[in-house]
Amino acid sequence: MKPLLRPPRLAPGARVAVVAPSGPVPEERLAAGLDVLRGWDLDPVVAPHVLDRHRTFGYLAGGDADRAADLQAAWCDPSVDAVLCARGGYGAQRIADLLDWAAMRAAGPKVFVGFSDITALHQAFATRLGLVTLHGPMAAGLDFVKNARAQEHLRATLFAPETVRTIVSGGTPLVPGRARGVTLGGCLSLLAADLGTPHARPGARGGLLCLEDVGEETYRLDRCLTQLLRSGWLDGVRGVLLGSWENCGPYDRIRPMLLDRLGGLGVPVVEEAGFGHCAGALTIPFGTAARLDADTGTLTLDEPALR
Repeated sequence: MKPLLRPPRLAPGARVAVVAPSGPVPEERLAAGLDVLRGWDLDPVVAPHVLDRHRTFGYLAGGDADRAADLQAAWCDPSVDAVLCARGGYGAQRIADLLDWAAMRAAGPKVFVGFSDITALHQAFATRLGLVTLHGPMAAGLDFVKNARAQEHLRATLFAPETVRTIVSGGTPLVPGRARGVTLGGCLSLLAADLGTPHARPGARGGLLCLEDVGEETYRLDRCLTQLLRSGWLDGVRGVLLGSWENCGPYDRIRPMLLDRLGGLGVPVVEEAGFGHCAGALTIPFGTAARLDADTGTLTLDEPALR
C-alpha cells in the first residue's frame, strides 16, 4: 500500500464548503459550527441542500441526487479549499455512485473532513482520487461545537500539520509491538458494508487500520470483524488502532471480542486510542505513511498530513 497524495494545508481566509452527504443536520448546531469556523478566520459556505430532509426517508438529508450534487459542486468549485461534512448518520453509500469521479479528479486535491458514515467516502476518495483525507470532527457535530481538544487538534491539522505529526492517543497495547504502514479505516460497520463495492479499498494489506464504531452490540461488531477476516480484507495488515465504541455496550465485554478477533493477526493493536465517536476525538489522516507504537500509544506520521 502506497501513501496517497497530500492536499495543501489551509491558510487564514481559506474558503471551506460544508456539505451533508448523509443524515439531516440540526440547524442550530450548524450555526454554532459555522461560528467556530469563522473564529478560525475561515470563510465557510453552506451547500444549498445541507438543511434538507428527505420527504419519505427522514434519516437522509434530502434526496440522493441533491446531496451528491452539493458534494460535487463544492469539490469542483475552484474557490473552495476544503470540504467539511456537516454530520454522519446514513446516506453516503447512496451517493457514491452518483458522483462524477473524473470531474472531481480533474478539480485537483483539496482537504476533505468527516467520520462515521463518511467512511464510505474516505474509501472512495482513496480509490478514485488517490487522496489523503481527514477522519475528524464534523462541522455540525457536538464534539466540533463544544469540545476544545477536538477543535484544536483539527485546527492544528488543517493549519499547521507539522505540529501534530506525532498523534499521542493515550491508548494502551491490546497486543504489544511496533509497525509501519499507511493509515486507513473508519467506522467498522461501514467498512464491512462496503466490501465488494466499486469504490471500496481492496484490502488493508500494508496498512495501519483505524477502527471505531457507535451504537452496535458486541455480537454485531464481532460479525463485522469476522466478515473482514473471512473475506481476506485483513490479510497483510501491519497494525491496528482502535478508537471508541460509544454506546456499544460495556467495554469489558467488547475488549475480549476484539482480542479474540484481532489477536490472531500477529500485529500490534492499540486500544482506546481517542478517535471516533468520543469526546475530544483526535483527527486521524488516512492515506499517510506512519509508524504505530502500541507500547506508547503513539502514531507518528512520516510527513505532515497536508503539504
